[in-house]
Amino acid sequence: MSNSSANSGLSRRSHQSPPPLICLPFAGAGPSFFKDWVPLTSSLDIVAPQLPGREKRFLEEPYRDVSQAITGILEEVLQMIGKRNRVNIFGHSLGAVLAYELAHRLAGIQGVQVEHLVVSGSPGPWTPRQRRATGMDDEGFIGQVREFAGYDHPALNDPDMREMLLPLLRADVEMHENYYPPEGQMLEVPIMSVRGTDDELVSRDEAVQWQTATTMPLQLIEIPGGHMYLTKSPDKLLRRIESLVSTPAVAPEWSPV
Repeated sequence: MSNSSANSGLSRRSHQSPPPLICLPFAGAGPSFFKDWVPLTSSLDIVAPQLPGREKRFLEEPYRDVSQAITGILEEVLQMIGKRNRVNIFGHSLGAVLAYELAHRLAGIQGVQVEHLVVSGSPGPWTPRQRRATGMDDEGFIGQVREFAGYDHPALNDPDMREMLLPLLRADVEMHENYYPPEGQMLEVPIMSVRGTDDELVSRDEAVQWQTATTMPLQLIEIPGGHMYLTKSPDKLLRRIESLVSTPAVAPEWSPV
């Protein structure tokens, strides 16, 4: 594997590489989550920016505001894009709202075209969370996060690892739960909204709410699994994204599951 993408270490970029798929992580995760995706696809150039508070930037203070986070990683993202002017963006859960904000930011940069935005495991950006974990004590916070995700991160079961992970996870959850975009802030970019069929955190109706975030048609995809369906097997998701980026920008409003 080539290490030509110095910032993410994920991409297999060449002079003929496809438009990058910029991947934004869910709460508590970093770019290494996406490294296993690279060998699963030959038609997607997967890159992932490094947010502070995790992995190589573990000692840095994590962001607690989505807009500030995008400002902080924008230069790295532009380096990843390089001279290529077409990009696609993916984000799951917290990553979905980060991806949405990044799409807005890139859409305002001359010479950069956001072709598709793929949001996963997330209601529309104007839908606040009814159940919150921010401000809870450690046990309550961890229990709420586990209930939200239907997923138990192994590090949370190790006292030492949990102590290191909690500040980052708290910051990410606070960033997500306090996010609310400006009213009327719509993209002129087609959006694919993806959810697990058994997701108890995000309903089908909530996944469809992303239509209000774009002036273009929405594509809804449902993939077997719960809220964290992509942690077990990303293949079905990657095949959907591959199909999406290989077709014209205007997609049909609904896609069969």
